[in-house]
Amino acid sequence: MRYAIITRIVLLGLQASLSTQLYIPNTASNTTTYPTRAIGGVTVIDTELVREAQVFARSHSSDFVWNHIVRGWLYGTLIISHNDTLRANVDAEAHALAAILHDLGWDQTPNSTTVSSDRRFEVDGAIAARDFIRNHSHDQKAWDSYRLQLVWDSIALHTQDSIYKYKEETVAVTGTGILMDFYGPSAGVTQQEYETVLSAFPKVQFNEGINQTFIWLCGTKPKTTYDTFMQPWGDNYVSNYSSKGNRVFDTIFTLSE
Repeated sequence: MRYAIITRIVLLGLQASLSTQLYIPNTASNTTTYPTRAIGGVTVIDTELVREAQVFARSHSSDFVWNHIVRGWLYGTLIISHNDTLRANVDAEAHALAAILHDLGWDQTPNSTTVSSDRRFEVDGAIAARDFIRNHSHDQKAWDSYRLQLVWDSIALHTQDSIYKYKEETVAVTGTGILMDFYGPSAGVTQQEYETVLSAFPKVQFNEGINQTFIWLCGTKPKTTYDTFMQPWGDNYVSNYSSKGNRVFDTIFTLSE
């Protein structure tokens, strides 16, 4: 019960058949046509790279994390489908890859190649996603520095709605779709659409998994969790964890003296 209450308080504080073709802006002057398929009642982009990303992310995810990942991707895709401006401006492949790869920093496998000892999990995910695209894209010219940065920013900022909502549409919709998994339907997504996705990819042991993951992060690399939304998990559940003395509030004036 205590876990559930803290989860709700902190998260509220954050604010295969082919079907139709998806038209995605590639440059200012042309568009690219991508194949699609339906997942959980939602039409999603279906490129080879997106499929490979799903396999890669699944291999680094527990069941509860994988379902969360897919829900966040599908919610973001639904947001795009309800908004003409987003349909015209969001890079759907970049959005898909960012959403699918955004929690690589949650991999608790010992010696995981996607998790560092000294970086925030969001940054671990962003770096791992960028490396994945560089190593798996069969068309390197299609993945220039701008598109790679879109994916990097989308993942690194996905927990910071006060920042990502002022970034490019691809970055903003990625974060909004992911956090919708905690807040419920918004941004044009209907209750029925939301529940259809949830039925296809249910929240199996979701609260327990979220709590255990945040406790793990606070316990294994506490310095990356001070002054973040995860700090309460460390303060309440991790032995010898002390945010006091490590917060900006505690150090900013001492450092300026």
